[in-house]
Amino acid sequence: MQVEALTRRVSLAAGRVLGDNRSAAPLSAGPPRSSMGLHTENAPGLFVREFGAGPPLLLLHGLMATGDMFRPVVEALATQHRLIVPDIRGHGRSAHLPGPYTTQQLAADLGDLLDHLGLGTVDVLGYSHGGAVAQQFALDHPRRLRRLMLACTYAYNMLTPPERVEGFLLPWLIRLLGPRFLGALMMRSSAGGGPPLPPDDVRWFVDMLGSNRRAQMVAAARGLTAFDSRPRLKEIAAPTLVIAGSEDKAVPIAHARMLAAGIPHAELRVVEGAGHTLIWTHPDALVSLVKPWLSGDSQHL
Repeated sequence: MQVEALTRRVSLAAGRVLGDNRSAAPLSAGPPRSSMGLHTENAPGLFVREFGAGPPLLLLHGLMATGDMFRPVVEALATQHRLIVPDIRGHGRSAHLPGPYTTQQLAADLGDLLDHLGLGTVDVLGYSHGGAVAQQFALDHPRRLRRLMLACTYAYNMLTPPERVEGFLLPWLIRLLGPRFLGALMMRSSAGGGPPLPPDDVRWFVDMLGSNRRAQMVAAARGLTAFDSRPRLKEIAAPTLVIAGSEDKAVPIAHARMLAAGIPHAELRVVEGAGHTLIWTHPDALVSLVKPWLSGDSQHL
């Protein structure tokens, strides 16, 4: 596993905003606790923001997104938790970090990040491709994970022939169209299913995707298609909540059922009427599932 970029001597530099900062408006929980760049002796490291106070909760965004995607739920979750919201390697304000962009490398980055935040164990919420990274973290760092939440995600994203075609085409579409234009097409076509976003949210979403660099997203998309946790789901020991939108076309509900069936201590909850943009269209439903799970009160989900 190649982890050289974040395993050398590191230091924290407060207040530094790294990479392309054209992404969406600030998260809506007021001023962050801190805005930090994790550094090595060779290159700046992960961009990360923190909000709130309480037990630490790590939020992992999806492909071509940034940590800003959690804006709809930050305020509600930060009332009870210390939120740690990175831009994962190659994305957003961590775009300067070189590949590989495999889930193994991304999970290793998170382990180093927790080391330098002085954290032993955390809860993790992974959304879409962030859910794949969360699974890899659970497998590679089991003693550092307390509870796991997997939203709109998968164990293997190429189960069906159409998905395999999409997985093959995605890097080429990103290279040809770029993240911004591809994101706009996704919104216009309602590719993720569920209710459409309001125009202001569509613009925000497209701006967030457009903050990413084309070459890095091509490489990250290839890392996505290589991920397959199916043979190892039984090794995930943490209590796991799997969340799916009933109308998700990007990651259909069969993927959620596979995760819930394969992970020993998993429960599945479905948000009716929601698509892949569940976090924007149904943020209150997402929070109402996450909070009880984190408190250990799964009977009230």
